Amino acid sequence: MLEQVTAVRYVDPLRAGGSVPGVVETDDLGTYVVKFTGAGQGRKALVAEVIVGELARRLGLRVPELRLVDFDPAVAGDEPDREIQDTLRASRGVNLGLDLLPGARDFRPGMIDVGPAEAGRVVWLDALTGNVDRTVHNPNLMVWHGRLWLIDNGAALIFHHRWSAAGASVGKRYDLSAHALGGYRPDVRLADEELGPLVTAGLLEQVVGLVPDAWLADEPGFDSVGELRRAYVEHLAERAARSAEWLPEGFSTPEQLRDAERRRAARTRAGRPAWLREVPDLHGKPSVETVWEQHIE
Repeated sequence: MLEQVTAVRYVDPLRAGGSVPGVVETDDLGTYVVKFTGAGQGRKALVAEVIVGELARRLGLRVPELRLVDFDPAVAGDEPDREIQDTLRASRGVNLGLDLLPGARDFRPGMIDVGPAEAGRVVWLDALTGNVDRTVHNPNLMVWHGRLWLIDNGAALIFHHRWSAAGASVGKRYDLSAHALGGYRPDVRLADEELGPLVTAGLLEQVVGLVPDAWLADEPGFDSVGELRRAYVEHLAERAARSAEWLPEGFSTPEQLRDAERRRAARTRAGRPAWLREVPDLHGKPSVETVWEQHIE
């Protein structure tokens, strides 16, 4: 199992995250970004964080250290936001902590040099695990001490949200054309040659075995937690063996990303009432032009 620690102080919510994780100090003198079981994404996001994060670590990619965090909502009694308090009260018990990387910055294309081999390994892992949430708009990558770190893998393992259709998705190719590292000429075929043979049933049993039983309990269609663990292992092992069917074939150029952004914005405006059509999109995300500006230079 992952090392377990106890929360002693709730420092602050991170409102930039969709699930509003919190910065929490623990009894090992560590500070972690804690993702809560009571958040909107539920336990399956934490299951994906553990399986994908620990698989990435064993394949040589950088992921913040993971800890199981025993959380008592009483340590966050001073949090004034009622919605956050509701989430915290629903999260009593074991949650997931990711080591806080002090001073780390959000990755943006062109921020650091990333070689084709490293970019290829990240893209290959995302393709294997069905993680479509690492895009130029939402990289879910951090730069710490000049190196790339993977965070927020909770949107991966799409198949486990509908196990009845999981078998049909084993060889599915996901659209990664707007991947955050697409501009770094990712060598996914080299990654497949190097990493594919490492993704064995034995390795997958190790990482799936790190998920707490409580997060896997009561899954419809499975008679036991052990049966569910085997389903994860078998699905990912078969997918790794069938990589020729899902390897990404190409990545959008900056110009193609701009065109896609314009079409998206046009569709958004078309769906608005007439009086709103000239109001700019205020999602708080940078435009594709801004995201790629430094990389193009």
